[in-house]
Amino acid sequence: MRILKYLFLLLLLSLLGMAVYVATQKGDFEAQKSGIIKAQRSTVFDYINDYRNWETFGSWMQKGTDLKFDYGSKSVGAGGKCSWQRDNERGTISTVHVKENDSIVQKAFYNGTQSTLYWTFKDTVGGTRVSVHCKGQMDLFTKVSVFFKGGITGLLEDVCAKSLHNLNKTLVYELKTYSIKVNGMSQRTSGYCLQQTLSSKIKSVAKNIKILMPRMVHFFKKNHIAMNGKPFVLYSRYDVAHDIATYSVCIPTTKQVYVQPGSDVSSSEIVAFTCLKTTLNGDHSHTQEAWNAARKYIADHHLKENYAGYYSEVYIRTLENVKKPSKWITELYVPVFPVVEEVTPILAPINQAVTPNAPTTSPLTPEVP
Repeated sequence: MRILKYLFLLLLLSLLGMAVYVATQKGDFEAQKSGIIKAQRSTVFDYINDYRNWETFGSWMQKGTDLKFDYGSKSVGAGGKCSWQRDNERGTISTVHVKENDSIVQKAFYNGTQSTLYWTFKDTVGGTRVSVHCKGQMDLFTKVSVFFKGGITGLLEDVCAKSLHNLNKTLVYELKTYSIKVNGMSQRTSGYCLQQTLSSKIKSVAKNIKILMPRMVHFFKKNHIAMNGKPFVLYSRYDVAHDIATYSVCIPTTKQVYVQPGSDVSSSEIVAFTCLKTTLNGDHSHTQEAWNAARKYIADHHLKENYAGYYSEVYIRTLENVKKPSKWITELYVPVFPVVEEVTPILAPINQAVTPNAPTTSPLTPEVP
């Protein structure tokens, strides 16, 4: 018995000594990893710059489906935020600085540990070199838990390496897998919607839609407004010569909704019109190719665009529904004039001669015998 007591005491002292040793270690940590992504720099930058995409490549986010995410009203660019939880685990991350297509700085908090992430993007042979540098401060619990796993530096480098591998796999396959189909003539129905209208340079259209669409969805949820269909974008101006576009991000409503004056959101009526429908299955980066396919169809079939109508994109399936871009569905509508079929009139035979001074009968009106 006395030997067992000594052994137990020795074990207790060893554990206590180890705990003191770990607790007195510095809580600072730093890790860095880089990899080549086989996609152009702007594509890679835009993908990482939106937290809604992180579920597709973040290795720490793929350890089961019980993680719950909240993106709030903004997930893109400076000021974008994301939070997640699983059981007692809590984490948040926010973007504090963005330099277009060059770098991103983010602040993260996870169960008492805080860190700063620095992303950089450089052109290289075969694609884009992405580097992620992480540094921060651990709390006592994290220091103890990672000590028995080989240290936090090795763990972070492994997480970053796997995430960059997942990112390359996602961008190579998911963004390049798509199809376009011109469906033919269609009819857009009337109704009501809430919208947010913006004018910008053409190159900023896609980025601004990514920002405005989640805001509109958040506005509906916050104010308990029922959606009466899928979100869509209406283009009222697309002036390539002057590099400016005016467009509205819209969500249909079951009835007309009145909004307080001064709000960025306004109420509008959806006007019915005849159009040519085209469907894009895949990432939104192929939208321009889908528009080109629609216009080629119009030219080949001698249709006429109705420039007084509204050009629109309806987002049937998006990142909100499925994380894989290859599964997204977008419908494009080009306003056109209805096709009028020519009718060849049937002329009735004329059975009597008409003298120059006699009243005439229209050749389109058959005479009564």
